[in-house]
This record gives sequence, C-alpha cells and structure tokens, in this order.
Amino acid sequence: MRDIQGSVYEAIGGYETIEKLVEAFYTRVGKHPKLTPIFPDDLTETARKQKMFLTQFFGGPPLFSQERGHPRLRARHLPFEITPSRRNAWIECMTEALEEAQIEEPFYSVILERLSMTATHMINTPETEKGESK
Repeated sequence: MRDIQGSVYEAIGGYETIEKLVEAFYTRVGKHPKLTPIFPDDLTETARKQKMFLTQFFGGPPLFSQERGHPRLRARHLPFEITPSRRNAWIECMTEALEEAQIEEPFYSVILERLSMTATHMINTPETEKGESK
C-alpha cells in the first residue's frame, strides 16, 4: 500500500493517471444508454473539463478554477436531467474506469466515495418524471 501523505492526485500518479481515468470513463459514457441522452455526441470538450476538474478535486493544480472559475457543480449540472438511475450509471462507468486505469487501494475507494457523494448531490430529477425504472 502506498503512503497516504500528500494529495490523492500525487499518490495516483498525477495528470497522466487522471488522463487515463477520464478517457476510460468517457469511452463508457459515450456508449451508455442512460447517459448518452444528457451528454454531447462529441465528448472531447467534456473530457477536457473533467480532466481539469478531477486534477483540482484530488489535490493537483487548480486548473478548472483558473480557466472556468468556481466549479459550482450543481448549478452547472442543473440543465441536465440527472435521475437516480443516471447517477448510478455514471458511478458504474466511473467504477469500471477506475479499474481500467489501475487505481490502487486505498485511493480507489477514496476516489469512488468522493465521486459517489458528488454524483448523488447532482441528482435533480426524480425517476418518475422521466419514466425510467430504478
């Protein structure tokens, strides 16, 4: 097990690992039937922003804030209908991406827990309004 001193960003290998994680993640998002309705067809810019955000979120340079200001995640996601099942699909894609990027414990669990809490906070549409099953 690696030393937990310092940032998660540094411990997992910095930007190179964030890049692998985000690329693996968006490969899945782009094919997931619950997620494609709320994501653009071209995920290039979305992935670029996610790389900046995750770099900052896990203790690396504040790339996102330098370019885009405060993350304001909930406000930025309000235009998209995020249901509990879409949250679960997002977490499923991220879980698989963490495995593909070979993120080791304890960082795998720390990252998944923090992103799961954030994804839950993004829910803004009940399932029943979209007619989706749970």
